[in-house]
Amino acid sequence: MRRALEVAACAGPDVPIGAVILGPDGSELAAAHNERELTGDPTAHAEMMALRRATGRRERDGWRLEECALVVTVEPCTMCAGALVLARIGTVVFGAWEPKTGAAGSLWDVLRDRRLTHRPEVIGGVLQDESSALLRAFFAGHRE
Repeated sequence: MRRALEVAACAGPDVPIGAVILGPDGSELAAAHNERELTGDPTAHAEMMALRRATGRRERDGWRLEECALVVTVEPCTMCAGALVLARIGTVVFGAWEPKTGAAGSLWDVLRDRRLTHRPEVIGGVLQDESSALLRAFFAGHRE
């Protein structure tokens, strides 16, 4: 999570959310932060960017990330949760809960929906205070 926080801090004009995908051996496959403002792409969330980068690097059946873990500073939204299920990510670890858009237990629970064919392990609230503080500082600076 500390690495995801480092990546989030580099988000520039975007909401500071960072994501890191770790391989089965714990090595970093990809890291990304939000790039919506930077690219003008509404799908350029940190999780989506990290998925794109990690799957582009995998040699064995590139899009399946079954033995991998995604670590992200904020609870994934519905779009990102759906993509994580489709990528068959093994584990999702997140920092801050997101009651307005969260899809890993707050507003919805896409990641653990029994109707889906894949359900990753989900661990929430890791370094929650640090993750929340980063967001509070960003939004405080934008509301002045």
